[in-house]
Amino acid sequence: MAMNGTITTWFEDKGFGFIKDENGDNRYFHVIKVANPELIKKDAAVTFEPTTNNKGLSAFAVKVVPDSKYIFLDGERHKITAIKSYLVYSEEEPVDSQIDKEKGVLSVKSLMGNITPKATANTGEMRTVKKLAITTFQGKTFIFSEDEIDLDATVKMLKNLK
Repeated sequence: MAMNGTITTWFEDKGFGFIKDENGDNRYFHVIKVANPELIKKDAAVTFEPTTNNKGLSAFAVKVVPDSKYIFLDGERHKITAIKSYLVYSEEEPVDSQIDKEKGVLSVKSLMGNITPKATANTGEMRTVKKLAITTFQGKTFIFSEDEIDLDATVKMLKNLK
């Protein structure tokens, strides 16, 4: 009877790891028992057949559930495997700074014409803006501010892909 689980530990150099099964038990698994070993990573969801060996609970016929391969940012589809790293940081910027037209980063919000009205600010007033920088394997970096995307939801999506 197949079970679901999550890889909690993976020793790539040794070729084995542990899966936490539906009951919260830890099960040993070996790379040779995995159908798609290239997808093995910590926190990956798996299905497997439960068994026991001389060391205790173990798993065979392990299949790693593939992640969704795309993430939507600003209406553009980015291939997940192309995202090498991401970073959330805060930056001080003048409240009256407008979207930088030269970089051409126009948010979906601004295109929809429902730009969140900024509180009337005194010139020179600063505010802290959370930003997300995503670097792809092609060496491109995309920067999105919290005014443009739902940062928390996007980061959650990115975390699930690691």
